[in-house]
Amino acid sequence: MSKKRIGIFGSTGSIGRQALEVIAAHPDRFEVEVLTAQQNASLLIEQALLFKPNAVVIGDESKYTEVKDVLFDKGIKVFAGAAAMVEVAAWDTIDLVLAAIVGFAGLAPTLSALEQGTPVALANKETLVVAGDIVMATARRKGVPIIPVDSEHSAIFQCLLGEPMAKVDKVILTASGGPFLGKKTNFLINVKKDHALQHPNWSMGAKISIDSATLMNKGLEMIEAKWLFGLDAEQIDVVIHPQSIIHSMVQFADGSLKAQMGLPDMKLPIQYALGYPDRLSNDFPRFSFKNYPSLTFEQPDTKTFRNLAIATEVLKKGGNAACVMNAANEEVVLAFLKNRIGFLQMTEVIEETLVKIPFVEKPTLQHYYQADNAAREHAAELIHSLT
Repeated sequence: MSKKRIGIFGSTGSIGRQALEVIAAHPDRFEVEVLTAQQNASLLIEQALLFKPNAVVIGDESKYTEVKDVLFDKGIKVFAGAAAMVEVAAWDTIDLVLAAIVGFAGLAPTLSALEQGTPVALANKETLVVAGDIVMATARRKGVPIIPVDSEHSAIFQCLLGEPMAKVDKVILTASGGPFLGKKTNFLINVKKDHALQHPNWSMGAKISIDSATLMNKGLEMIEAKWLFGLDAEQIDVVIHPQSIIHSMVQFADGSLKAQMGLPDMKLPIQYALGYPDRLSNDFPRFSFKNYPSLTFEQPDTKTFRNLAIATEVLKKGGNAACVMNAANEEVVLAFLKNRIGFLQMTEVIEETLVKIPFVEKPTLQHYYQADNAAREHAAELIHSLT
């Protein structure tokens, strides 16, 4: 069996690093063709020396020389800049692109890979949030699969195998509730980034950890699920499941439910996506009911965690609303991580930005880029006024 050549776009982030662990554990199945990073040149160099890809791309052009000086003599091609990311994503030497760049920046390379006809393992939910109609239409036109890496969407993907979509009543996304489950606004007004980054179950990057704390992550996942599985807004539910053992569920026309379960370890959905359609063996820890005598569920508190309610309305509204929400959210999360605004102020900025930016019912790709830029500018102004 020939090895599957993987291009990891965002190799220095949490998903990228864990993907390389999976690849290292299966040297007979995978090899690294491309690695990319935005700013972390030192880790990119370290990864390239270990995995010996054909090429690397550093997004920050000021770090090109630093990377090239180390890797050029090793026979590894070195490129820099956003345009290079897009060009390399279209290389026909890549068998599977792992799209793990955080945020809106992941859209262009993902579209480039799909246009080339390369299957995509999608860890960047924002790509579908901001332009899901265009991304999925491109995948259908090119006849290539998008395999979800998010644990919830991987769960749904697995539950749907062999099932006709016409028999799906709804999907139920599970959420841990984050580090502030059960807390009210009088507590949240004082929380700082160190508290918000302490997710109770998952090991994740900073941006998604903050999104989990505000429940925006679950809102983004609702929109992602709409596009990935062709669902209506009314077919997507969220339930709080603090143990994070059931990763999501599908309810069918006869009332039966399928759930995908396992310990909360992102390497499992990463491995599934990289190996698909094969299910690879591993030595990961196994779930035992002895250790989890009780699995509990509750409804999300959308009055306290308003981001989930905002995202639900955006899901129903459609158009460019999700793009605007996502851009504002990326800006406020960055500001919160820099201690420039408070936890609850993130929601306020997102709400105000959604009101300010003109709604476009049937946006083109250009409309999405314009909405993203306008939303970021307005959110930045609001953040500045709060600091």
